[in-house]
Amino acid sequence: MSAALEAAMVLAAGLGTRLRPLTEKMPKPLVPVAGKPLIDHVLDRLVGAGFSRVVVNVHHLEDQLTAHLAARATPRIVISDEREHLLDSGGGVFKALPQLGAGPFLIHNCDSIWTEGEVSNLARLAACWDETTMDCLLLLAPAATSLGYHGRGDFALEATGRLRRRGGEERAPFAFTGVSIAHPRLLDGAPAGAFSLNRPWDAAIARGRAFGIVLEGQWMHVGDPAALTAAEGWIRSRHER
Repeated sequence: MSAALEAAMVLAAGLGTRLRPLTEKMPKPLVPVAGKPLIDHVLDRLVGAGFSRVVVNVHHLEDQLTAHLAARATPRIVISDEREHLLDSGGGVFKALPQLGAGPFLIHNCDSIWTEGEVSNLARLAACWDETTMDCLLLLAPAATSLGYHGRGDFALEATGRLRRRGGEERAPFAFTGVSIAHPRLLDGAPAGAFSLNRPWDAAIARGRAFGIVLEGQWMHVGDPAALTAAEGWIRSRHER
C-alpha cells in the first residue's frame, strides 16, 4: 500500500432496501455471502492491503452492526454515527473527514466484492494514485461482465486515464465498483446534509482531475437477492475448480 494512503472509509449506513426481506431484520453489511458477512469480506481485504484504521458509518439497525464490528480484532474501527440523519455517500464521507485525517483515503462500499487477478486491485489502485494530478481515482469494472450490475455503464476512460461520463451515449464500457481514492479537497465547498459523491466527482471531471483504472478479476455487486445468489454461485464454482 502507498505510504501516503493510511485511512479507509466503508460506507455501511444504507437501508439496503433492494435486499429486502433480508435487511428488514439485519443491516445490509451483515448479510452473508458464501458464509461471511459482506462487511467482513471488505474489512478482510482492507487488512490484507495494509489498512490498520477504518472509519465505518452506521445508521440502519446500527446496534447490530456496531456489536459485530466491536468483536473484530483488526482493523481498528472508528464509527461515524449517522443514526439521526442518513447522509448519502458524499455527505457521509464529508462528516467523517475529521476522522479520516488530512491525507488521501480509500472509500469502499460494503456491497462490493471481487476475485483478484495476479495483483491486488487495492494495491494497483494505490500505486496509480497521484495527488498532484488527481482529486479522485475510481476503480471500474467492465459493465458487460460484472455480476449483479444491470446498468448501461457509468464511465468511459480517456487515453490519459481521465474519466468521462456516459452522458447521452447509449452505453459506457465501465461500471463503478464502489471503490475509490479521494483527497479531502475533493469535498471543498460541499453542502451541509445529504448529497451523493456524484456531485464532487462531476466537479473533478470538469477540472480534469478525476481518473479511473479497471479492476482485474471478477467484480460482484451484491445489491439484490438475485445478485447475492449469483455471487455465491460464482464463489462456490471458483472454489470447486
